Amino acid sequence: MIITKQKIGLFFKILLVVICLIVGGFFVFRDAVLQQTLDKISNEMTVEYNSSFTVKKASFDGLSGLSMSEITLIPKDADTLFKIEKIKTTVNLLKLISGEVQLGTLDIQNGYIQLVKKGKKRNFDAFLKKDPSAEKTNEKRDYAEFAYALITKILNLVPTDMVLDNLAFKIDDNGKKTNINFQKLRLANKQLETSIKVETNTISQRWKLKGFADPRNKKADIQFVNIDTGAIKLPYFDERFNLKTSFNTIRLNLENIDKDGDELHIDGFMAIANLKINHPKIANKDVVLQNAKFDYRFLLGSDFISIDSTSTVQLNKIKFHPYLAYDTALDTLYKLKVNIPKMKAQDFITSLPEGLFTHFKGMEASGTFSYKLDFAFNQNKPNRLVFDSTLKKENLKITKYGDANLTKLNGEFVYRALINNVLQRPVLVGTANPNYTPLDQISPYLQKSVLTTEDPSFFSHRGFISEAFKQSIVKNIRTKKFARGASTISMQLVKNAFLSREKTLSRKLEEILLVYILENNRIVSKERMLEVYFNIIEWGPNVYGIGEASQFYFQKTPAELSLNECLYLARIIPSPKKFMYQFTDQGLLKDFATKQEVFLTKIMLRRGLLTPEDTLYTSIPIFISGPARSFIKFKVLDSTLIKVDSLAEGTEFDF
Repeated sequence: MIITKQKIGLFFKILLVVICLIVGGFFVFRDAVLQQTLDKISNEMTVEYNSSFTVKKASFDGLSGLSMSEITLIPKDADTLFKIEKIKTTVNLLKLISGEVQLGTLDIQNGYIQLVKKGKKRNFDAFLKKDPSAEKTNEKRDYAEFAYALITKILNLVPTDMVLDNLAFKIDDNGKKTNINFQKLRLANKQLETSIKVETNTISQRWKLKGFADPRNKKADIQFVNIDTGAIKLPYFDERFNLKTSFNTIRLNLENIDKDGDELHIDGFMAIANLKINHPKIANKDVVLQNAKFDYRFLLGSDFISIDSTSTVQLNKIKFHPYLAYDTALDTLYKLKVNIPKMKAQDFITSLPEGLFTHFKGMEASGTFSYKLDFAFNQNKPNRLVFDSTLKKENLKITKYGDANLTKLNGEFVYRALINNVLQRPVLVGTANPNYTPLDQISPYLQKSVLTTEDPSFFSHRGFISEAFKQSIVKNIRTKKFARGASTISMQLVKNAFLSREKTLSRKLEEILLVYILENNRIVSKERMLEVYFNIIEWGPNVYGIGEASQFYFQKTPAELSLNECLYLARIIPSPKKFMYQFTDQGLLKDFATKQEVFLTKIMLRRGLLTPEDTLYTSIPIFISGPARSFIKFKVLDSTLIKVDSLAEGTEFDF
C-alpha cells in the first residue's frame, strides 16, 4: 500500500480532532469528575477513618489550576484536624499523565492544622491505625530505592512558587499548647522568605526562615533566625519533656541528592550557633555549645544505611570523622567508627561544651593526641561485640588542673559526700582522723573480698575493664535500658572524691575522662588509690570509711575483722543504707545473703585468694554488735515485734 502525503495529512487531522474532543470532553466534564473524586475521598474518610471530610466549593482554574474553599477534616467526637479557608494550586500536566503529582504553584489563605490530645484520646488516632489489608512480606526493602522514591514524591509536592498567609500549626497536649503561625511565607524565583509567630504557655517569639530553595534540582540553603532579640527557644519540648533548648541560628544546606546505580548519595551540611540545652538527665546546669557544624554524606544502598566516613563533625575546635551504619546484607549489624585526627590537647579542653565538663574548667595541657573508636554490634550474634578504643598521645601532659585537682589524692584532704545536692558531714582523709586506716592496717581478707566483688583486676587495668564494658553494652542493648554498669574502683574513687552522685550524662563523661587522666598519667599509685577508697566510701547511714564501718557493725578495728565479717562488708557496698534488710528478726543473715557469701567464698578459693584453712570458721554466723544493731528489727519472746528505735526509720548514726 502506498502512503501518500494526503493520507498522512488526513491522519494528523483526525488525531488532532480526537485530541480536541478529549480535551473538550475533559473541560466539559472535569468539574463533575472533580466532584466525584471529592465524594470518593469523603466516603473513604467516613468509612475507613470515621471522619468527616468536606469541601464547600471546588473548581478548575485554567488548564492546570485547581481552586478549593472551606476544606475541613473532623474526626468523629474529636477536635478538628485541619480547616483551610482557600487553596489554589497548579499541577504539571506532563507529570500527571505519567502518574506523578508535581505541584507548580500553591497559595493557601487562612487556616490551621492541629494535633489535640485530651487525656489518652487524640484527634489523629484514627489515621495511625495499620492497614489490615496490607500484605505482609518477608522481602527485604531496598533502602536506596525506597528513600529516593519517597524524597522525589515529597519534593514534587513542594511547589516552585508558594504563598502561605496565616497558616497555623497547633499542638494541644493536655493543656500544653503550642501555636506556630506562618503569618507570611513566600517562595519565588527559588528565594524563600517567611515571618513566623510562635506562642506557647511560656514563650512568645517571632522567627524567620530565609534562603535558597530549589525543589526540582533538589538543592536548598536555608537559615533559621530570630526576628526578635535573644535566642530562639524551641517550643513544646520544655513543657512536655522538661527539655529547655535554644540557639541563635541554624543553617541547613542540601547540596546534592543523586542516585548512582544502586547507591543513593545525599550531601550537604548543617550548622548551629550558641546551642543551649538544659535537662536534668544531661547536666544540672545549662550546657552551651558555641559552634557546631556537620558536613554530612548519607549513603543508602539496597541493604544498608550509613553516614559516610568522609563526613565531618566540628564542635568548636574539635573535629572528627564519624561513620555510622545499619547493615542487613548478611546479619543485622550496627557499626560506629570515630576518628579524631591529631589535635592539640589544649584545643580539646577549651572546646568542651560549657556546663558539660565543669570540673575541667581552668585545666591546661600540653602536647597532642589522636583517637579512634571502632564499635560493631551483631543483633543475631551479640557476644561478638567489637569495641576497640585507641588513643595515641605525643608529649601529652596536664600542666594545670581545674576544679578536679587529682593530685590531692596524694595528701590529706577533707572529703564531703554530696547526696541529693546536699553536702554531708566532713570526713578528714588523713592520720589526724582517728578513724583513718592505712592500707597495711586493713584486714587482707577485706581487701581481697572488696577487690573480688568490685574490681578483680584493679592492680592490672588502667581504669577500665574492656571485657566488662563490652558485656555491659550487650546487656544494656538487650534490655533497652541501663541495666548493668562496668564501674571499676578507679571510677568509684573519682566519682566519690571529685563528683556528685547525680545520674547525668555530664557526670558520667567527666568520670570517664578524669579516670583516664588519673590512671594513664600515674598521678597516684594503685595502693594509695585503694587506701583512699577504703577510707571514704559509704558503708552505712552516715558511715564513711572502713574505720567507722568496722566500729559501726562489729566494734572492731579494720585489722581485727574476720573473714565472715569482711565478706559481709564487701557485699553491702552497692546498697549500704539498706543493710538491715539482709537480716531476719532473729538477727541472722537471710538465706539469699548467706548464699551470696558462699558464692563469693568459692570464687576466692578458685582464684587462690583463700585457702581451705581460711574458711574453717565461715559457718559461724556473724554477730552485729555495734550501733548498726539498733537498725535491725528483732522479735521478742512473746512473738510481738519490738518498736524499732527512730534510727532504723532513717536517721543517721553520728560519730
